[in-house]
Amino acid sequence: MPYRNLLTVLLIALLAACSSGNSKRRGDENGVAASGQQVSVQGSATIVGGGVEAARRAAIDDAVSNASLQLKRNNNSALLVSDIKVVDEWQDADLYHVQVLAVLSDKQRCGSPYRKKIVATGFPIMNADQISGTESQDLYSGIPREINNQLMETGDFIGRNLTNTSLYSRPDMAPEIRFAEGTPESVILNIAKQQNAQFVLSGVIRDFRVESTEYVRGSGPLADLKSMVRDFVARRSVGIDVYVYDGFSGALLFQHRYTDSILGDVSLPSGYTVGSDRFNSTSAGHAISEIIQEASEDIHKLFGCYPFTTRVIQAGNNRIVIAAGAQDKIKMGDKLMIYSAPAGGPAGAGLGESQGILTITDVSATTAVGTLDSTAVSGAVRPGDWVKSFATP
Repeated sequence: MPYRNLLTVLLIALLAACSSGNSKRRGDENGVAASGQQVSVQGSATIVGGGVEAARRAAIDDAVSNASLQLKRNNNSALLVSDIKVVDEWQDADLYHVQVLAVLSDKQRCGSPYRKKIVATGFPIMNADQISGTESQDLYSGIPREINNQLMETGDFIGRNLTNTSLYSRPDMAPEIRFAEGTPESVILNIAKQQNAQFVLSGVIRDFRVESTEYVRGSGPLADLKSMVRDFVARRSVGIDVYVYDGFSGALLFQHRYTDSILGDVSLPSGYTVGSDRFNSTSAGHAISEIIQEASEDIHKLFGCYPFTTRVIQAGNNRIVIAAGAQDKIKMGDKLMIYSAPAGGPAGAGLGESQGILTITDVSATTAVGTLDSTAVSGAVRPGDWVKSFATP
């Protein structure tokens, strides 16, 4: 009997080992080795025209794509590739190969480590009569200022305030822009260029009305009670439209309307600034602050992972100076793509042809210097051309 029990234990152990081996082989068939919250995966890309660095980036993208596909096959939809590290790379004929260690997470993390500039313009109110002279006059500039402040607190943005300027001569027509001096795209591009911004934030206070309490319907004690409290209890609607434009094409990238309703003391006393404790302590101020927070989170979620973009400010003798530096988290050794700006083209034409890869060699607070790779055409880069980060690190 003891021998029979011993044989049973050995048989169970042998079956468990076989099962483990089969599981490992199934993982190997997919070309991916998983370890905890990490996945090791390969990627490759063809080297075109001697562009080794471009092929390397494409191979990394291919590896990340392979890791994402593997997660889908394994039904790990809750996990995302949050970070990557190249552990090995080699060249085979005209193919470039990389071995990547992908870190998995249930939260998305951006590949681009750079801070993007956003300039905030004023939020005009569609009906000025909805804010009395005894109420706070800070909403016009305070709402975009606080959205900018919250975006900067994430560490992914550099905010610039131009809140004394409105994009809309007719707030009721927003987001349509009508100015005699240029097209809507050129208005956005001029503001973005003057402020060296990648995005332009704007909006409109669409609704801030207090419901009329002039008349009290009915009769009897209830009507008398309503009449007594009508100056102290009211309802106020809040509606704020928020827009974000691309500073390099003028395109409208984000549009959302945020609404709320306040019941009770709906006043917003004069002198209360948006974002202050006194402002937030009022019912109206609290509702506006919640809208500001929600809009900031939505903008960060959408644009936090956007590729970083800036401009060339000097170019000559293979020495390229860009309008971004240490404050934008640019570092020596970083590699960025340069694209031509269409010469004499229509406003909002966007990125032109790729001019090569820029390697950063020197960094100051607000600017950085780099050199182009050997495949770039000499003299092709000009001031005003655009510099853009890769989609992956």
